Amino acid sequence: MIERYTLPEMGAIWTDQAKYQSWLDVEVAACEANCSLGRVPDEAMEDIRSKAAFEPARILEIEAEVRHDVIAFLTNVNEHVGDAGRYIHVGMTSSDVLDTGLALQLKSSVILLKKELGALDEAITKLAAEHKNTVMIGRSHAIHGEPITFGFKLAGWLAETRRNAERLERLERDVAVGQVSGAMGTYANTDPEVERLTCERLGLSPDTASTQVISRDRHADYVQTLALVGASLDRFSTEIRNLQRTDVLEVEESFAKGQKGSSAMPHKRNPIRSERISGLARVLRSYVVAALENVALWHERDISHSSTERMMLPDCSVTLHFMLREMTAVVAGLGVYPGNMLRNMNVYGGVVFSQRVLLGMVDAGMSREDAYRVVQRNAHSAWNNDGGNFRSNLAADPEVKAKLSQQQLDDCFNTDLHLKSLGVIWERLGL
Repeated sequence: MIERYTLPEMGAIWTDQAKYQSWLDVEVAACEANCSLGRVPDEAMEDIRSKAAFEPARILEIEAEVRHDVIAFLTNVNEHVGDAGRYIHVGMTSSDVLDTGLALQLKSSVILLKKELGALDEAITKLAAEHKNTVMIGRSHAIHGEPITFGFKLAGWLAETRRNAERLERLERDVAVGQVSGAMGTYANTDPEVERLTCERLGLSPDTASTQVISRDRHADYVQTLALVGASLDRFSTEIRNLQRTDVLEVEESFAKGQKGSSAMPHKRNPIRSERISGLARVLRSYVVAALENVALWHERDISHSSTERMMLPDCSVTLHFMLREMTAVVAGLGVYPGNMLRNMNVYGGVVFSQRVLLGMVDAGMSREDAYRVVQRNAHSAWNNDGGNFRSNLAADPEVKAKLSQQQLDDCFNTDLHLKSLGVIWERLGL
């Protein structure tokens, strides 16, 4: 991923230095396991612990000749370790190192993503609690529906964010899987106990039944889960973008001192961070197909997945990490305009209260079909009509006056009804 969208904590997990360190961690842990089983002399193990090292530039130099990155890595490590190096990588195959090392990187990445998602949860929780009773219009098909509150809208975001937290918890377990099972995964030249001990030292679980590689359904799950979290952020940011439109202006991204929105139009205040999140969500989704296609490898292993993953896994991890940080900043700094919300809700004389009027007329004895006709007639004569006023139309309509008193009509336009049952939502979310 380009530096523009790479935050240092996640970027550090996916450097070449970090990758080679994960490989070294796997090799040393396997040696420790063999040593505990009496297969590596203590003095050799001490040499491995104290001397094992690598230089990324030297690895690349060797790889240019041998055309194999793990062999180049092992050659460089052995240049440091000396004779004790003959105990390194015994009974193992390259994928034991690659896939187990990758599991360490994936696990570390999920831990960072969980932290950022937690920060987003806190930001949404705070804003939702502040606006539990901030009345606004709910929309379906982008058209005014009935009153809701801004806190209720945010409650939906919060519930989705917490589902995503559960997904990441599961994902951390599912990707934290290693293998030290040798060629074809049959343990022909190594002991399953070495795998168990190695994984235990690394904080991983042994794969249930690996071939020469860990099955790529786990990695596809990783990409799909990250893309799903990104899709949630896209939903939130798209909502902000819609609510920030000039003709709506119910919320607005923060606008920093000295910030400029347009090179040509000085008045512009654009939702650029939300737009950035929406754009990057597309990048995450674009990798899902590649991740799924990586699942079908030939027989016990090929490396058609490898080139894809070298790009895909760092990109997805870095991108979602950035998006989460960005979304949290947007929510924490969001401008909320209750006055505009009320203005928009009451446009055309409160046509959005039409259902309450309909039900009131039915309760008063009118058939539903007749009541619908009367209410719709009054609503449509106000709709998109300069100065149109649904409430005034109703108050002057003989059929309405015959069924509803002034107080009953007033009650139809009271938003308390739309708020009175939201307590169940606040209770579920602990707000």
